[in-house]
Amino acid sequence: MSELPSEQTWLVLVELITDLRKKGLEIPKQVTKNIQMAKTTINFYKVDPTDPERQVEVGRINELLTKIQDSLMNLADGVGEEYSVQWMEKLLKASRGEEVYPQKKTDSKFVVGAPSGFSMIRVNFKAPLSEDRVQETAEYNNVIIEFEEDNLIAVYGDKENLKKSLQELSTFFKEQLKEIE
Repeated sequence: MSELPSEQTWLVLVELITDLRKKGLEIPKQVTKNIQMAKTTINFYKVDPTDPERQVEVGRINELLTKIQDSLMNLADGVGEEYSVQWMEKLLKASRGEEVYPQKKTDSKFVVGAPSGFSMIRVNFKAPLSEDRVQETAEYNNVIIEFEEDNLIAVYGDKENLKKSLQELSTFFKEQLKEIE
């Protein structure tokens, strides 16, 4: 499916967040949560845009992006008028469906039915893993680990538990590196 104008708007907003952070401005946590939710909702919609249940998400996507844009443009106004105008022009281009930032063309690996409110990471290993050892890590760190492929896993959980599980999973990387040497 071709790219949606909301995807370009999302990309511009992510770039604006990055630029504002470089300028030393603090981004409100709600903006960060909304930008993540917007991307998740866009990906959910793109799985099957003809599904009536997914079509209602277009309004939610636009609402989230508008909230984010309002908050970020208020911060941009504080930087200066020229800066603010520059970003508003990018947002206008994006809203017209013009490409402002190229997007990586990848097949969507959106996970349908991912637990709501959980953070998620994907980890790609060089070689297949032992499912028993991985599930042991999941149980110990209170996360959900699903195999997408033999060497690609998705890990779901709250951020602190994800960090702990990643530290434990890093031992698998070290083992695989030793095998290569």
